[in-house]
Amino acid sequence: MKRYFLIVFLMTLLIESSGQYAKDSVAIRLLLEKESATWRSGDSKAHADCWQIRPYSRILISSIDGTVTDLPPAIMINPPPEITGKGGYSINSDYRMSIQGKNAWVSHNEESVSKEGKQTYSYEIRILEKVKGRWKLVGQSIHIYKR
Repeated sequence: MKRYFLIVFLMTLLIESSGQYAKDSVAIRLLLEKESATWRSGDSKAHADCWQIRPYSRILISSIDGTVTDLPPAIMINPPPEITGKGGYSINSDYRMSIQGKNAWVSHNEESVSKEGKQTYSYEIRILEKVKGRWKLVGQSIHIYKR
């Protein structure tokens, strides 16, 4: 009888935890889509809401020519108007995630299309934390490549 209850308890725990993983993965994907869209639209307030800057936050961008830019994380909260709001859209694909409690990392591919139709491709790694029940970005690494 004890074994039966133990098995039922473990199965319930497994089902509930996989359900939470699914909810978190959807919430994270929605956050990343929002972050991409608000950057392009120039909605600085909504974009800042996607981020939680921490002392260990980092924004690294590697370009096609091999240079690496280490942006100050504060740019995500208060970006200069000349670097956001240029229009266009992005398509994120091939999401891969690890969610461990209130911490997660996500990798995905991004195809950015400017309002003029120019395409840019990148591999992105995003670091997230759950803050007051909501997922927030705390860091990212973007690697631009030629297709």
